[in-house]
Formats: sequence, C-alpha cells, structure tokens
Amino acid sequence: MASDSGKLTVLKVKAAQPGKHFDGGGLFLHVTDAGRYWRMKYRYAGKEKLLALGVYPEVGLSEARQRRDAARTVLRGGNDPALVKRDRKVANVLAAGNTFAAIGEEWLKKQKSRMAEATYTKAVWTLSDLVNPWIGHRPVTEIDAPEMLKLLRRIEERGAHETAHRTKQRCAQIFRYAIATGRAKHDPTADLRGALAPVVSKSRAAITDPMKVGELLRAIDGYTGGLIAKSALRLAPLVFVRPGELRQAEWSEFDLDNALWRIPASKMKMRNEHIVPLPSQAVDILRELQPLTSRSRYVFPGERSASRPMSENTVNAALRRLGFDKDTMTGHGFRAMASTRLNEMGWSPDVIERQLAHAERNKVRAAYNRAQYITERNKMMQAWGDYLDSLRSEVNERGIRKRTS
Repeated sequence: MASDSGKLTVLKVKAAQPGKHFDGGGLFLHVTDAGRYWRMKYRYAGKEKLLALGVYPEVGLSEARQRRDAARTVLRGGNDPALVKRDRKVANVLAAGNTFAAIGEEWLKKQKSRMAEATYTKAVWTLSDLVNPWIGHRPVTEIDAPEMLKLLRRIEERGAHETAHRTKQRCAQIFRYAIATGRAKHDPTADLRGALAPVVSKSRAAITDPMKVGELLRAIDGYTGGLIAKSALRLAPLVFVRPGELRQAEWSEFDLDNALWRIPASKMKMRNEHIVPLPSQAVDILRELQPLTSRSRYVFPGERSASRPMSENTVNAALRRLGFDKDTMTGHGFRAMASTRLNEMGWSPDVIERQLAHAERNKVRAAYNRAQYITERNKMMQAWGDYLDSLRSEVNERGIRKRTS
C-alpha cells in the first residue's frame, strides 16, 4: 500500500513501514520484507515505467535524489533512463572484459596446450609480476606506446635487458590477439622499435675441449653431494637434453629394458614428443638411482618435496661447487659440448640436430627424419657414451673414431 505524502526525511526513511513512501519527482522508497528499495516512477513514450535506483541503506536519501535528478535530465533529453542505464551496465561489463589482464588470461588459456610447461610457467610469471601490476587493470584500447615504454624501462633499469625484450614480445602477442578478436585496433608495442637497449647475445658457457671434458667428467665422478644431484650431473652429458627436460624427467617416461626415454610433447620446447636413446652408461645411472626415487613421480625429486622436481638451479649449483664458474660451464652447456664433439667425430649434422630436438621447419621432412634417424641416433648415443668414458679415462682423443656398427 502507499503511505504518507510530502518529502521524506532521514528519520522517516529509517522508520518506514512496509509500503511505498514517496519523496517527489517520481522517487519513492519501497519497503518490503525482503528489503528497502529506491524506485522512480516515470513515463516514457506514453507508458508508465519504473527505474531501480539502489538499495537502502547502501544508497541513502541524498544519493537517491541525485540519481532521480540525473534520470530526469536523461528524460528531458528525450531518452529512456532505464535503457541508458542498461547500456551503461553492458559497456562496463565489456570494459572489464577488455582489460589487458583479462585478455592476457584468455590468451594464455588458449596457448597453454601449445606451450611447453616451462614456457607457460614463465609466461604466467611475466604477466603476473612484470606487467599486470602496472597495466593489467587498463582497457587495451587505452594503453599507448609511452605507457608501454615506461613499463619496459622499469625492467631495463634492473639491468634485465633480455627480460625487457621478452616481455615486449609477450605483450605484443596479447595485443595482436585483442586486435584479432575485435577488442583493439592497434598494438602499441609496434611503435617501440629501437626504443629498448639492444640485447648483447652471449653464448652459454660450455666446455668443448676433449681434455677439459675429461677433467669435468672426473670432477663429476668425485662429487660428494647427494646421490640425486650427482646422478643428474652424470646423466646430463650423456643425454644432453635441455635442463628443464632433465629435472622434470618422470619414471613413467623411461623404458630401461629397451634403453629409451620418451619425453612428452607437453614438456618439449618445440611441442613434439622427443625420443632419447639411452647409452648403457645412462641406463646404469638410472638403475642405481631407481631404488631411491622410484616412489616419487620424478626421477630427480626436490629436496623439500618429492612431489616436485628438483630446483632448476641444482645442476648449476653442483657445477659451482665443483669449481666450474658460470663463465666456464652451465647445465645447458652439455648440449653445446655434445654438438661440438659429435660434429668433430663425423656424425651427420641432421642426426645430431634431431637428437638435440632442434626445430625442423619443413613438417614433412621432420616426420621423415624422426623415422629415418632413430637407428643412427641409437648408434650415435652409445658411441657418445663410450667416447665420454674414453675421455674420462684419459684415452687419447685422436684414437676415438665414429662408431659405424
């Protein structure tokens, strides 16, 4: 029922009983058992309509009047305030979905199946730690080149020039996705060409001289740390996979009876399953380690939790402990070591590249190579294991020749 007439007061609003309490200009407070609601009655195009103006006490009397007056101004302009309110709400929802953070998260979800686990994790970190705190809340259409440059310069100032360039590339991918999905018209990172300090490329440190390789292998054999770290160190030169692939190795991926390690595509940088023929030396290392870690999912579980792989710094830290600084040898350097020496030993570059899991641009040729080279790769990997044994034993490198059978 309708009750009292004239202007409302703060006290009347607080004491209002169930019913409609009018204030003037169409504004009234509708009190029900469910709550107290501000409404405005008006006519538009000859029809009587109601406009919701909020809920008391979140919206007080003064604010309700301000909202009523704003709605009446819309009416005088010839528009329906209910439709204007609806359009504004839709625009706000769209704006919330068009922030850099929202589009970045959407893009990441679509890319996850195509990214290696390590790449995806790094992309998430880049956005959450380096980008979103500064521009994540901003609509992509409002972000301009100076704003992006300020963000990237903040990274540069820490001396992380390569990270700044990678962050720029990741942001560019998200802007291009926003353009492709109709939510942006321009990629502001495209205007930053030449604005960042160039990255001075530096080859990863690696030992390739045969005599020094022998010294390194003997040092590894003498490592006095834990068996897990030592096993990873011993296996790294034999299989020369990427450090992330090594530390995340799972027992389920190994067939020790047939001396094979199948790394799933999801873990590979190039998103293709990779087969690693295991030389007998590698199988021996894994069988020695198996009783210790086979209850874990990971071949090299972490020290704090067996449910996680060992730290990405474990191998490098062990090398430092052995006296090899970062400018002499790194975990990634075992790949360069193998590539250099295997080429010197006369193995086919195609076979070596396939075992290094480098990308083959021609997909047809890539499939052909995977099938054709597996026999040669089996021979090469065993020859490589034997070669390392000879260097460890200080056999004259000149006497080591390519194995042909």
